[in-house]
Amino acid sequence: MSVRHNREVEPKPAATVVVTRASARPPAGVEVLLLRRAARSRFAPGFVVFPGGAQEPGDEDLAERWFGDAREVSRACAVRELAEETGLVLTGSGLRELATSERPFDAIAVDPPAHEQLHEVARWVAPEFLTVRFDASFFAVAATGGLDVHPDGVETDLGWWARPGDVLAEHGLFETLMWPTYRTLQAIEECASVDEVLGLRIRQGEPPLRGASRSPEWHEPAESPPP
Repeated sequence: MSVRHNREVEPKPAATVVVTRASARPPAGVEVLLLRRAARSRFAPGFVVFPGGAQEPGDEDLAERWFGDAREVSRACAVRELAEETGLVLTGSGLRELATSERPFDAIAVDPPAHEQLHEVARWVAPEFLTVRFDASFFAVAATGGLDVHPDGVETDLGWWARPGDVLAEHGLFETLMWPTYRTLQAIEECASVDEVLGLRIRQGEPPLRGASRSPEWHEPAESPPP
């Protein structure tokens, strides 16, 4: 993939997790896990996002521990961010809630996930006209019903499961949805099953210029974390 670089702002590596499950209510379809960024968040306060964030220095070590390969740093970042932001840990046995007495990294290390459990469905590179730029790999992960979400209360203050179409109907582009989130929800809305979501390959394209100046990436400082 060719990436056009803004010489002044390098895209920061990041990872996002699209957690999906079969809809708990008719009609048949899928639901996704969403978070609302807290009002006091440095970046995109009040916006609806998927779990995720920027890579951290220790993610290569986690990739080595969990996947046996430091090159899996994006997947390690995704698993870490999911645990930190939602209280859900992805293990080799599947996605589950973190027990009160458990430490996220220890719980994952006991039963680490496999490469195949995180399906890369998209890669979004923020265009060069933005002052906050990220290079985010989007991974889809399958979930079962009955999982409660526990937002961290710092970066995010609300978590819930919803049908993509309902989210798109309730939230506006550049108002509470950033372009990558919006476009990913559009693609998932066309999926009839979890397997179809896991098999998605979403082409990035350029974000629409109309309204882009109102996107939270536009004026925020470059060191702020991506969605």
